[in-house]
Amino acid sequence: MMEAPVCLIENRPNGLHVSPEALQLLSEIQNPVVVVSIVGLCRTGKSYLMNRLAGKTTGFSLGSTVQAETKGIWMWCVPYPDRPKQTLVLLDTEGFGDIRKGSSQNDAWIFALAVLLSSTLVYNSVGTIDQTALDNLHFVTELTEHIKAKASSIPGDTVDSSEFVGFFPAFVWSVRDFTLQLKLDNQPITEDEYLEEALKLKTENTEKDRIFNLPRKCIRLFFPTRKCFVFKCPTNSNNLSDLEKIEDSELEPGFVEQANIFCRYVYKASREKTLPGGHVVTGSLLAKLVEAYVDTISSGKVPCPENAVLALAEMENRAAVQEAVARYTQMMERSLKLPTDSLQELLDQHKICEEQALQVFMDRAFKDDTRQFQTELMKTLDSKKEEYCSKNELKSSEISSALLISLSGTLEQNIKNRSYAPAGGQQEFLNDLQKVEKRFSKSPKKGIMAGKILKEFLQSKEDISKILIQSDVSLQEKEKEIEEEKMKAKAKELEDEVQKQKMEMLQQKLEDQKQSYEVNKQKLKEKLEEERNQIKEEYEKMIQSKLREQKALSEEGFCKEANQLEMEIYQLKTKKEETVDTSNWITSAFEMLREAFIAMIPKLLFELLSLVLNRFKPL
Repeated sequence: MMEAPVCLIENRPNGLHVSPEALQLLSEIQNPVVVVSIVGLCRTGKSYLMNRLAGKTTGFSLGSTVQAETKGIWMWCVPYPDRPKQTLVLLDTEGFGDIRKGSSQNDAWIFALAVLLSSTLVYNSVGTIDQTALDNLHFVTELTEHIKAKASSIPGDTVDSSEFVGFFPAFVWSVRDFTLQLKLDNQPITEDEYLEEALKLKTENTEKDRIFNLPRKCIRLFFPTRKCFVFKCPTNSNNLSDLEKIEDSELEPGFVEQANIFCRYVYKASREKTLPGGHVVTGSLLAKLVEAYVDTISSGKVPCPENAVLALAEMENRAAVQEAVARYTQMMERSLKLPTDSLQELLDQHKICEEQALQVFMDRAFKDDTRQFQTELMKTLDSKKEEYCSKNELKSSEISSALLISLSGTLEQNIKNRSYAPAGGQQEFLNDLQKVEKRFSKSPKKGIMAGKILKEFLQSKEDISKILIQSDVSLQEKEKEIEEEKMKAKAKELEDEVQKQKMEMLQQKLEDQKQSYEVNKQKLKEKLEEERNQIKEEYEKMIQSKLREQKALSEEGFCKEANQLEMEIYQLKTKKEETVDTSNWITSAFEMLREAFIAMIPKLLFELLSLVLNRFKPL
């Protein structure tokens, strides 16, 4: 993990620029990430809170002078407390309203990026939550100008907040140097109740009322999951400039306790960063998201998560295929010892490695709607299997050939010396040949090509045998005919055995492909059901958030707004029900996979048919 923060996105006069070094660090993180960003005015103590979340007193620079310290967005990747399989990514953003900054245009983009990249967004302010504090958060009223929820969105279209809620982060409002008492009508209230009271709307009779309501409406609609923390002043003002150097024991106990409560909440409540559709974001995928969003902004366009997901899906799915093939190859190389005693032994190992590779692919791939990449993986693994089958056959052939050369040394020397030329030599030749065959058959670890190599070896000796039969004066003509018939019968027996073995191996390969299809089908079903459940959860989250907001609006007397939300809730429930009925799109996905499977079969069937037909041909 990183020892200190690095600049992820630099805010330069000519625009935003991503740091290649920071992207590289992020790309190396393969764990799911939880992203916590903090935004707010400059010099409000944002960096101090982020250092606390990192478990450090120093790291993110604390600005104690008029000039803001943080420029752009700084990143710190640290181990997640009590979640060893996740990484906590902290993003400290440049403070809004820096007097040294000529243009505030990039403030809006930095805020938009913090929203797009985060699991949890912390807004930090000072004093109280009043109209000034809400006005300072004016970027929230401009979010729809800087973020597109859907690729098909057209400027001027009515905005449905539920489209944003699906991928917007949880919202935490942190109020520093809070001086009020948490009371309403002389009754104690919680911090969350204080926030909700501050977000209450007015009846809109005037333009002033509309302006008053606008930031409140946006926060309520875009961030239905909200939390508030208020902090007393940490110490006397003389020490504030050296806050990072002060031990907890020197700070106000109430401030330290509240800071600890804040950290525990963020750790517990923050969720893994996900893409629209529920796909979990890893560090490497987050790096691609950062690059995609900043490139879009730099090109003068508005970033859109849907567009980013489609663009990243192809890159990530292609990488998923490569990773899966690499895992398959690694496992096969480690566990497969060539030559195998049978083809089934190789196919069994292939099946184990294929399932592992397929799981690697499924864990990483997303939005492979046409099954392009899964079928590509299926075909690639089948080709890899055939490569190993070829290597297995070659290794077996080499070992079997070398063994026969070794075993037949004396035989070959006798042939060269014409030792079998005298009368009765043909029988002696056959006896020696039989000895070679028996010794070869008893030798282990020859592999699946042993029968074919032995057949070819014996065939190579048929001409010599014929010559010896014809030249053996001790044999009558009838005996010579009988010996030749025996030789032909032996050759046919060997050929039949080899052909039978070939047929069995082809049938085994066909069965293996059938099993491979079933495994792919089962994994796909699990993946689709997982994606369906994630989409259902997203819809349920949006429905519940709108129900809460509808109830609040009704209680506050805003019937028109409550009725509008009721219509949106009905539409969301309809979409959720459509998601539950997955029979059609699962069937469609299976059909795409089946077509790829069928395309792989003809070659094997042709080879099998050729073998069957050849059995009826005379030698």
